[in-house]
Amino acid sequence: MKQDSEAPSFKNSIQREFVAIFFLILAGAILFCVMMNETLLEKYYIKNKKQVLYAAYESINRAFAQGSSDTDDFQIEVQRISGIYNISMLIIDPDSEVLVSSENESRGLAFELQRYIFGSVFSEEDDENIEIIEEQIDYTIQNSYDKRTGISYLEMWGFLESGNPFLIRTALEGITESVRIANRFLIYAGLLAALGGIFAILVVTKQITRPIMQLAGISRRMANLDFEAKYTGKEKNEIGILGHDMNRMSDKLETTISELKTANNELQRDIEKKEQIDNMRSEFISNVSHELKTPLALIMGYAEGLKMDIGEDPESRDFYCEVIADEAEKMNTMVKELLTVSQLESGADLIQMERFNLVDLIKNYLQSASILLSQSGADVEFDAPDALYVWGDEFKTEEVVMNYVTNAINHVGGDEKKIHISVTQDGEVARTVVFNTGDPIPEENLPHIWEKFYKVDKARTREYGGSGIGLSIVKAIMEAMNRGYGARNVDGGVEFWFELETKA
Repeated sequence: MKQDSEAPSFKNSIQREFVAIFFLILAGAILFCVMMNETLLEKYYIKNKKQVLYAAYESINRAFAQGSSDTDDFQIEVQRISGIYNISMLIIDPDSEVLVSSENESRGLAFELQRYIFGSVFSEEDDENIEIIEEQIDYTIQNSYDKRTGISYLEMWGFLESGNPFLIRTALEGITESVRIANRFLIYAGLLAALGGIFAILVVTKQITRPIMQLAGISRRMANLDFEAKYTGKEKNEIGILGHDMNRMSDKLETTISELKTANNELQRDIEKKEQIDNMRSEFISNVSHELKTPLALIMGYAEGLKMDIGEDPESRDFYCEVIADEAEKMNTMVKELLTVSQLESGADLIQMERFNLVDLIKNYLQSASILLSQSGADVEFDAPDALYVWGDEFKTEEVVMNYVTNAINHVGGDEKKIHISVTQDGEVARTVVFNTGDPIPEENLPHIWEKFYKVDKARTREYGGSGIGLSIVKAIMEAMNRGYGARNVDGGVEFWFELETKA
């Protein structure tokens, strides 16, 4: 698998640390062994040789005490011990006759034994070549050096329980030189072992560091929020456990970050919605203030005029009162419309779904609005079937029709002032369209006409006393009933439409 982390140099790698630690441990072990050889090996060697002498002494002493020294078995045992442990043994009687000897030529051993027994024949030079190691009543253990042959011996001589003099000795075989040879060999072997060990540790540590580098790459990608990286090793050791734990941590982090992003997105939307609501509230207050400013100014002005008796004649006072009443009525209508929109948008004004005849509803409204229609001078046409039953809130549907027709009356124009209302059925949907001739609505304004207080032509709206709330009431009602509505420019004018369901 390709590693995502750049491999460190050998100087900074774990491999170098492993090799250095291994080499120091191996060098320390070799040095320790050399020091042990120099200080303890000779003593250990002599101690073992002393044990051999003790064993031989016990064997021959026991044989003479039991009277079995004349048997062939004893002679064979003497030869066996001498051969195995490389020792020489000599036992003589009080007349210096050889009783037991491990060598064919025993005169030299007999001479040495006599010299030790009769110490008076020692010269001062002989004393310098003998080092007493242990001295007991029955025997003496000593280290002697033969100048003629240059050989050192470890000797044990004395008297058996039977009274026979004995001499047992073994050559020390140049133990000092052996120690030096052993140390040199140990150093050479250690160097070869170090070279082989370094090669082996490089191979082993490479196998160890490979998954570690993979984990480092995964951690780097996780730091960059890339959670596709997964540990693929099959190890069952600590590295494998760490790798699989990192996989679980990666999955958990991805899930957690996803949840955090979702929560953050929702929070952001809530903040934006709150800002939007705050802006709408500020805009609403501004619009209401603006809409109320003119009628309030008129009411205050005419009220002051009445108070100051500017209009002294009855006609002037009646005119002032009519203006005040008219402006108050406009304010009252606007407040009612705002309350209606607020209740619909907040859900406080519940929709009562019922089945009613849409055609009769429109006919009844047109009849009640006949005076307004005639005053507009528009030619009104109503095209619908005899009856069409739909599902919806009958009262609020009438309010939608009223706002559409009122809007058409206020904006009807052109050479042929015409308002056309139609009701058609398409499957399970009944569509009502209110068309009026006149100027089209600028395309960039179409999405905004449903907003409260939005006016395409503010001067004209003021002229007929519109508040800019009627279409926002339509929007609130139709969305509360979950039905479609809209407006579009067509040839010769503008049409507004809404839809209701015909089947339960």
